[in-house]
Amino acid sequence: MLCWAFNCTHNNQKHKCSFFKFPVETKERRRWIKLVKRDVEPGPGARICSCHFRNGDKKNGPGILDHRKNAFSNFQSPEKRKRTKIACHSDDNGPSTSTSSTITQTPSSEIVELNILDLKNQLLQSSQTNKCLEAEILLLRKENEQLKLKMSSISECLSYELISSNDELIKLYTGLPNSKIFDLLMVICENIEINYYLKWKVENISMHDQLLITLMKLRLNLPHVDLGQRFKCSQATITNIFMTWIHILYENIFLVFMSKIPSKNKNKLCLPNSFSTFTNCRIILDCTEIKTDTTRVSMVTQKATFSSYKHYHTLKTLFGVAPNGVVTFVSDFFPGSTSDKTITLKSGVLSQLEPGDLILADKGFLIRDILPPNVYLNIPPFLDTPQFTPEQVLLTETIAKARIHVERAIQRIKCYRVLDHIPTSLLSQADYVFKVVASLTNFQYPLIKEIQNKM
Repeated sequence: MLCWAFNCTHNNQKHKCSFFKFPVETKERRRWIKLVKRDVEPGPGARICSCHFRNGDKKNGPGILDHRKNAFSNFQSPEKRKRTKIACHSDDNGPSTSTSSTITQTPSSEIVELNILDLKNQLLQSSQTNKCLEAEILLLRKENEQLKLKMSSISECLSYELISSNDELIKLYTGLPNSKIFDLLMVICENIEINYYLKWKVENISMHDQLLITLMKLRLNLPHVDLGQRFKCSQATITNIFMTWIHILYENIFLVFMSKIPSKNKNKLCLPNSFSTFTNCRIILDCTEIKTDTTRVSMVTQKATFSSYKHYHTLKTLFGVAPNGVVTFVSDFFPGSTSDKTITLKSGVLSQLEPGDLILADKGFLIRDILPPNVYLNIPPFLDTPQFTPEQVLLTETIAKARIHVERAIQRIKCYRVLDHIPTSLLSQADYVFKVVASLTNFQYPLIKEIQNKM
């Protein structure tokens, strides 16, 4: 490190003096530059040795070294040098004295010496400055590369290809356990003719990404503007994709795999131990409600959707679960005030039951009088006496152990946040949305570990 002061050759290798950086404050910085007799801006690595400061204290400000004062006192500006040369030239042409000869010759040799020293010092300073600038340029280039990499990662479009190797992201975004199940859905839905909801075709987004958009909407209920930003497309494109793929999944998954409930003989093939006393169980029924907005169609409609149980407007649906925890039946939505009995009667589930079938349900399902012949209902007993008999307690516990699976199935369905609230804009598609979500839960790992271990 070389001292930046004019004509000073002190460096940190040969001298023990300290080296001070230039002040950042503009006024003080200019004062330093003037005091050290330099007329150029110092580079980022420029330093002044402590020998230029009175008592070596930085607060005193830099000055000229004592042993350099003579050199600076003889220093001549270019204008003064020019005048001296003219004087010398005049003396050559005319009479001169010994005094004038001495005056013109001595400064000339000192000027040459000063010029050489000044040139050497400038070269050293220039070399040091260049090295500092080169190092700074290298750092800026690296920083620029890092920023470009960061910008490219920010602007990168989300895609299935980007997350397909990460099962945690697949589960987070879609609710599916891994990419293999996602690919299975694609196989089920491939080779189909797509009729887009908004009557125009989406060409700039792949089929895999269209399915991913739909599943992300169901699972996370992200606003369309958010999905559009992630996939670099418009909100209208997101709407077109979501509405279209809801019907694709409904037609190719729900209608294909859940159009008919499995028979009791089929259920026996994978019957859990908790159903050992209900071997003829065909289905476990329950109702659930989804919050919705009030409609302005009529007061009658508003009254019908208001749930006295939830104390807000809801849509109500009946769904059934097989003993192994698989969702096997989902009805259309009904207004939230509709009774369980009415929904059971209108849902069409009873028409699929056969003689000898057993239904497990909650206390609210008072449906014995509408059941088909030789179809049985098992619900927890009502308390007609001061306390339950031991037989009633045992029956209640047995039914509760069996019915717990339907509660867990409901929890899985409601993990899809699109069902947190059905806005009026989605009311016309609510039946399809709920049925698709229910069918998607069947692609997750089995609810019952006992069944999972048998697989």
